[in-house]
Amino acid sequence: MKSWRIFFTGVGGQGTLLATRVLGEAALLTDISAVVSEIHGMAQRGGVVESAVVMGAAQSPVISDGEADILLAFEPLETVRALRKCSTSSLVIANTSPISPFSVSSGREQYPDVLDIMNTVSNHVERLVSLDARALAREAGSELSVNMVMLGALMRHGEMPFGREVVETVLNTRTKRAFLEMNLKAFDLGFQV
Repeated sequence: MKSWRIFFTGVGGQGTLLATRVLGEAALLTDISAVVSEIHGMAQRGGVVESAVVMGAAQSPVISDGEADILLAFEPLETVRALRKCSTSSLVIANTSPISPFSVSSGREQYPDVLDIMNTVSNHVERLVSLDARALAREAGSELSVNMVMLGALMRHGEMPFGREVVETVLNTRTKRAFLEMNLKAFDLGFQV
């Protein structure tokens, strides 16, 4: 059986961990073995958050350097920082909308050019899908649905072993009713990328 190693990275407040759990639950719903791990940096808003979903034949939740089949990156700088997890054959799905760390927002440092960041990523891996997930989330109703946009893009480009309807089923059971319509719209917008 094939395995899928998906490494998630972002910053606190982007919903990275919820996206990880939704994907893991979707795998289990289709009887595909899945292990989910969460590596919290500083999970409060602005701190680095990393997690992983390993599905199929793989046994360990740990994705060593060079082993990720897919890097799902919620923030441009975190995309570059997590490139160590990728091989040249990895797929990277990256949000191009930056979240300025304190050193940038305080004026002590300058955020690198996002196009330069994406060029660095593109030179490192075989496939890069970049999107402005924040703009798509806003279109869906709230910037808080960036995670759903990214999940939609993953389902479109990641060659997952189950269809988008399985993820939508999990969203229907895991999303608060007040946010369900917005999250499903954000997921669909990400899927259209």
